[in-house]
Amino acid sequence: MLSRSSFTSLVVGVFAVYVAHTCWVMYGIVCTRPCPAPGPAKEERAGGAAGCIWPYLARRPKLQLSVYTTTRSNIGAENNIDLILNVEDFDIESRFERTVNVSVPKKTRNNGTLYAYIFLHHAGILPWHDGKQVHIQIEAEKKQTNALDEPVSHWRSRLTLNVMVEDFVFDGSSLPADVHRYMKMVQLGKTVHYLPILFIDQLSNRVKDLMIINRSTTELPLTVSYDKISLGKLRFWIHMQDAVFSLQQFGFSEKDADEVKGIFVDTNLYFLALTFFVAAFHLLFDFLAFKNDISFWKKKKSMTGMSTKAVLWRCFSTVVIFLFLLDEQTSLLVLIPAGVGAVIELWKVKKALKMTVKWRSMRPTIQFGAYNESEKRTEEYDTQAMKYLSYLLYPLCIGGAAYSLLNVKYKSWYSWLINSFVNGVYAFGFLFMLPQLFVNYKMKSVAHLPWKAFTYKAFNTFIDDIFAFIITMPTSHRLACFRDDVVFLVYLYQRWLYPVDKSRVNEYGESYEEKPKRKLHKE
Repeated sequence: MLSRSSFTSLVVGVFAVYVAHTCWVMYGIVCTRPCPAPGPAKEERAGGAAGCIWPYLARRPKLQLSVYTTTRSNIGAENNIDLILNVEDFDIESRFERTVNVSVPKKTRNNGTLYAYIFLHHAGILPWHDGKQVHIQIEAEKKQTNALDEPVSHWRSRLTLNVMVEDFVFDGSSLPADVHRYMKMVQLGKTVHYLPILFIDQLSNRVKDLMIINRSTTELPLTVSYDKISLGKLRFWIHMQDAVFSLQQFGFSEKDADEVKGIFVDTNLYFLALTFFVAAFHLLFDFLAFKNDISFWKKKKSMTGMSTKAVLWRCFSTVVIFLFLLDEQTSLLVLIPAGVGAVIELWKVKKALKMTVKWRSMRPTIQFGAYNESEKRTEEYDTQAMKYLSYLLYPLCIGGAAYSLLNVKYKSWYSWLINSFVNGVYAFGFLFMLPQLFVNYKMKSVAHLPWKAFTYKAFNTFIDDIFAFIITMPTSHRLACFRDDVVFLVYLYQRWLYPVDKSRVNEYGESYEEKPKRKLHKE
């Protein structure tokens, strides 16, 4: 059977392997292996034996970009289509953004579908007469505002286009599957060429850009943005779009998927990579803190030296934040961890108050265990600390609630109550860490604290502090991050002031942290 230390080592090892595998996969995406051929002229003389696929853009063709709209799902002629954008002498190296007004047909206004066709073709030739054109089709979205509504057509007000501009020579024997589905190849002489890779950036299609198409709408604006894209970023973007689509298939809401899109679209790629590594270590430290905290409280039999009121406050604040996130209809990516944390804090309150639930005649009966002398002394110190703290805390909380009631409008009294509690938690929650410091000072000991869990939580706090300065955040949020660090530094000072001897049983009859407990016996 695995010991706790072995289990922790196993988790850390799995995490290291996961990070290394992710780095390898990302390297394979960004750095594609080219075809080891000397050049297209030599390969053509060799009969194309090397199996390379050459870029058609290397021939520097004169291109034209055309965008059409139609109510038909297939387009093969010039009938029943509208040309909304025509860029002659299209330069693939130059980015642009243009806004055009698009006529909305009556069929589309009656909850029909309007298709857009984006063609990249030779200049001076109609797209359907050009055998070397590439195109992509998109359509208006249909979504429901709630479960009882019928689907309503929505207009995509933004269209983001990309063309892969690298003169990259692919190896036909190891062609990446992600790029292959976007490629159209032609035979030119004895060599195979791939036509320009036209890509629609779906990650840039945000919910905020959707507009409802109603019966009175005759024209809608469409902003067409173009920018070149490298092969590495193209492959990365394809994988990210597939990942977002998979989230939706697994039941994530459109709002959740939109928030994930925002992470990729609104963040620089290098900063995104840094964010991934930081988030991975944040997750590891969260797990280790969770594991050590649960282990500590699972074997906790005495509340000597522990501030019960601090435990109650952490439970209250965690539940309030969870209810606030639930009221705001926050993403499940945030809501689920908050809910799990609230359940854990409720369990810790049960342990701290020594609560037991017994069922008698199908009715639950709650019983509380008795405190010993050392626990009663700790409770006296805890009450004394809260008495001093209340002189500052109560006026601040009452004043904050009154200010929010007078200056902010809420949709219901419940929202006002939850928001007032949340504001109090964020603004003054760190004050409830102080009673534990007072108890430590009175008892001249810190042996009763879960130092491993504290350490991992402190690492995560420091990570949050770094990002509070890197990312643009309000000054109040930055102060909220750093005030927890100040309290933790005081904890560290108390640990230095009251050193713990790990080799002996502490003054409360318990061994240090996770070692098997031994009782003191006086002879």
